[in-house]
Amino acid sequence: MRALVVEDDPDIGIDVENGLADAGLVVDRITNGPDAWFAGDTEDYAIVVLDLGLPGLDGLTVLRRWRASGRTMPVLILSARGDWTEKVEGIEAGADDYLAKPFQLGELVTRARALLRRAGGHAAPVLEIGRLKVDTRNRRLLVRDVETRVSPLEFRLINFLAHQADRTIAVGEIADHLYGTSEIGDVNAIEALIMRLRRKIGSDSIETRRGFGYRLTGGAS
Repeated sequence: MRALVVEDDPDIGIDVENGLADAGLVVDRITNGPDAWFAGDTEDYAIVVLDLGLPGLDGLTVLRRWRASGRTMPVLILSARGDWTEKVEGIEAGADDYLAKPFQLGELVTRARALLRRAGGHAAPVLEIGRLKVDTRNRRLLVRDVETRVSPLEFRLINFLAHQADRTIAVGEIADHLYGTSEIGDVNAIEALIMRLRRKIGSDSIETRRGFGYRLTGGAS
């Protein structure tokens, strides 16, 4: 899945980027308000970590513009000011969670995972689809309760599909969430990855809808 980190402090921004990447997300990082607004308004992000004190355009204005244009991705606000009035303002502007600085990176990652699960209609850290269990906390995949070894890229794919298990996902959207900006993911690469994953979890676990994309069904329980 693809995340956007908007933070003008380079040390904090890099730490958050690395923490989310270690959790299996593909991360874009932006350091100013105008670029953040444009990216969030035109790209498909699974989650955004948004600082409020940004140059060019403050974070609350960016968030309000996203919500006004119909953007619904979960947004976790970061702020150096942690008083309750600012938290209320952030939530009313459309934020899904709020974390005051300084913070523990582990808490941020845990909150981000929770927002991703809720956005996908899941409450527990282990997502169950058919005979599959995707452990988002420990990055493990189980087939009929037996752990199956997968590569980091294969886990990125099954994790994304599991969070979107109620719909068919186009190849282009899969590529956006699977690959970083320095990587290239074409249709053939996605299809080859899905074939490898099917060999490990069962060919009926991922449904192909010709002309539309793929949907994770989990196969028979």
